[in-house]
Amino acid sequence: MTDSFLKRPRVLKVSEVNGYIKGLLSYDGVLSSMWVSGEISNYKRHYSGHLYFDIKDSASKLKCVMFKSNAEKLVFEPENGMKVLIRGGISVFERDGMYQLYAEDMRVDGIGDLHTAFEQLKKKLSSEGLFDERYKKPIPFMPRKIGVITSDTGSVIKDIVNVMSRRYYPIELKLLPCQVQGEGAGARLASAVRFFNRRKCCDVLILARGGGSLEDLWPFNEEVLARAIADSEIPIISAVGHETDFTICDFTADLRAPTPSAAAELAVPELSQIKSRLSQLSQRVNKIPYLNLEVKKNQLKNISSQTFFSKPTAFLEDRKLELDSLLSDLIYFAEDTGRNIKNKNSLMAARLDALSPLKILSRGYSAVVDSDGSVVKSVKNTDIGDLLHLHLNDGVLDCSVEKKEVKNVGR
Repeated sequence: MTDSFLKRPRVLKVSEVNGYIKGLLSYDGVLSSMWVSGEISNYKRHYSGHLYFDIKDSASKLKCVMFKSNAEKLVFEPENGMKVLIRGGISVFERDGMYQLYAEDMRVDGIGDLHTAFEQLKKKLSSEGLFDERYKKPIPFMPRKIGVITSDTGSVIKDIVNVMSRRYYPIELKLLPCQVQGEGAGARLASAVRFFNRRKCCDVLILARGGGSLEDLWPFNEEVLARAIADSEIPIISAVGHETDFTICDFTADLRAPTPSAAAELAVPELSQIKSRLSQLSQRVNKIPYLNLEVKKNQLKNISSQTFFSKPTAFLEDRKLELDSLLSDLIYFAEDTGRNIKNKNSLMAARLDALSPLKILSRGYSAVVDSDGSVVKSVKNTDIGDLLHLHLNDGVLDCSVEKKEVKNVGR
């Protein structure tokens, strides 16, 4: 045999094979970084924060994982059946010998990520009742102190001040400058809402900013701000963007204004409205004495028109007839009751007379009593020579027993 047959071939461990494949994939220009489209299935968010799922098309399926650090950057929640675009690279999980796509970024395929996130949060909060009208607080008609949460550098605060200054008496305006755009803005806005509620320093709050893209307005679509608005004890007017812009804040707030200027108009009534309201109240107050007098006059008229006042004797005659009728009924009732009692007594007397021992004796019967006074009911209760007393209808006979004869009378 030659040396080539005797030489042992190289043997690789399983881990070496998986490691070798992983190295090949990591150096592949296409598989190391690419975009993949597909539909999510078997989605699971692990308690660690990592996302595990598959993406599939009509012919195949690919396992995916997105680690927590990348998952936290998503503005929407992935769902089964959602079509997505995923950026990442293919690698091997050496322990299981399984290749999968390690996702670094994910976007909704077809519609924007922010739009999807908006609809998801809107559906979630609506199901919890945060948008229900029954929880909306009324905006006070004449607030004395108004809080405004917005940027202090834009035109929004100027528009609000201008509107309020020309509508009615001086108001104490409290501005809390706040970031209204960019990362962290939602949390800062929520903190501002909670600040006003802790201080209880205003009657109504205006949450405002000017128009912009969906990305610019996104802080007003964040859950943290929506919940702060829902928890607020102070009524809140949401005035975000232009008239056609809608945010989660608009649905959660107690009142939605199409623009910041409109919010100021809704919060502060015009002086003419107040004067008109006061005039109406003054007229009502002035009419009250006349209205009361008119009511009393009508009441007196109704009373005086009754028969009692127009013909008092007729009232008395009617009462007299009623009294006579009641007296007749009473007499009849008394006589009828007496007759019934008499008849019942007669019936009872007849029954008692029929059952009387004297009545029985008058028909020829007698009652036999021994010397002790006991009634003799049987021959067996006597002996020859006993002295007996026979009670008759008209007297008593004393007799002695000379003979007795026992008869069989039934059983």
